Amino acid sequence: MNPPRHLFDKVWDAHTVGTLENGQTQLLIGTHLIHEVTSPQAFGMLDDLGLSVRMPHRTFATVDHIVPTDRRSEPFDDPLADAMIKALARNCARHGVTYFDLDSGHQGIVHMVGPEQGITQPGTTIACGDSHTSTHGAFGAIAFGIGTSQVRDVLATQTIAMTKPKVRRIEVNGELGPGVYAKDVILHIIRTLGVNGGIGYAYEYAGDVFDRMTMEERMTVCNMSIEGGARCGYVNPDATTFAYLEGRPYAPSGAAWDAAVAAWRATASDPDCAYDDVVVIDAADIPPTVTWGINPGQAIAIDEAIPHPDRVPPGQRASVLEALAHMQLEGGAPIAGTKVDVAFLGSCTNGRLSDFREAAAVLRGRTVAPGVHAIAVPGSTLVKEACEREGIDQVFKDAGFEWRAAGCSMCLAMNPDQLIGDQLCASSSNRNFKGRQGSVTGRTVLMSPVMVVAAAVTGSVADARTVFGAEAAVA
Repeated sequence: MNPPRHLFDKVWDAHTVGTLENGQTQLLIGTHLIHEVTSPQAFGMLDDLGLSVRMPHRTFATVDHIVPTDRRSEPFDDPLADAMIKALARNCARHGVTYFDLDSGHQGIVHMVGPEQGITQPGTTIACGDSHTSTHGAFGAIAFGIGTSQVRDVLATQTIAMTKPKVRRIEVNGELGPGVYAKDVILHIIRTLGVNGGIGYAYEYAGDVFDRMTMEERMTVCNMSIEGGARCGYVNPDATTFAYLEGRPYAPSGAAWDAAVAAWRATASDPDCAYDDVVVIDAADIPPTVTWGINPGQAIAIDEAIPHPDRVPPGQRASVLEALAHMQLEGGAPIAGTKVDVAFLGSCTNGRLSDFREAAAVLRGRTVAPGVHAIAVPGSTLVKEACEREGIDQVFKDAGFEWRAAGCSMCLAMNPDQLIGDQLCASSSNRNFKGRQGSVTGRTVLMSPVMVVAAAVTGSVADARTVFGAEAAVA
């Protein structure tokens, strides 16, 4: 009888082609997702080598990073964006790659399109030239971001050379407190383990809290695995996973569906399997959490004071001083009450339908504070259309938010949606690095969508539980 194994080993072994001389694994990539930013150079490398796409049926493309979210008619105002999007269209047509373009009705952030279409499935390997490919691990897949040269490798061979990481199980058990969302869970994990704590690891998220989470909540957590240094993060597939996938365009159907579910169930981690490390967190210890610094690990509870450089370990003092200087904050002061210039709701972390529903529920009947520029950017065309059917878009418009088309938008500002000068943005995205949102002096505070709305209507970083009362108390 075989010893019990966790999902990571099962999926890795099933996709292993061989072991290379340097000890790395040549790994088959079950699904390759591409977008307009990292693919043009990779396709150019194929042309230089006289190669074609090895398995075009396993590659899916969309536009998200550089595409504008306001004026969508071509040619785009930015000639580089226009050229990159046209290059993607040409390359997909030439190589027979499925392309969800702006006119398809299915365009959106690549990490949302895959799940929406049922392309993202349990038990497979998924790669994309984007850091936040870990999102797809929510479905019980092993998913990771790759560089442009690796995009070339996958296009040409459908494989990649990788070193196998260790596996850390992160259990979160118990009941989350009022006003605590999936975004708070992952920010708390990163704060606890550090931005480098996951280096050399894959994270398996488990425990009562993840068992109860919806697929969209699991995607939020897995999305930010990379921010904790992990190569990828995943949740074991279960009935919640299967219910989400059933009936989607690329999901199996009929007898093939039943067979797929049986196979997917078998990929889940076996009871009593061994992990390289186990971390257990009490859900009651997780507060509504926001960042104060310049990496996602520099985070605190909304009612907690910003760290004082004289009260942190000596090895952290330099990074705290750097963060305080950039963020224009004072150590020992509360983060609540910090003035906000921009409120951004969107991204592959929190641009899904449930995020907009939760935010609209507390926003309805309220207005954006004077001086705050607020934008709401659905992560996909399907989310945008669903919001508009439910009247959610009107709630945001009535409150003073700009309602935009689907795209990455201000998450990384490779498009016109950018901070100006030293503006401070309350953001539902995933990174608060210097310059991340388009200005080298711009400042970002990461938080949940409901907390973004609280900041938008008060004009400052605020505790949504206080601003909205019982409306924000349901996680």
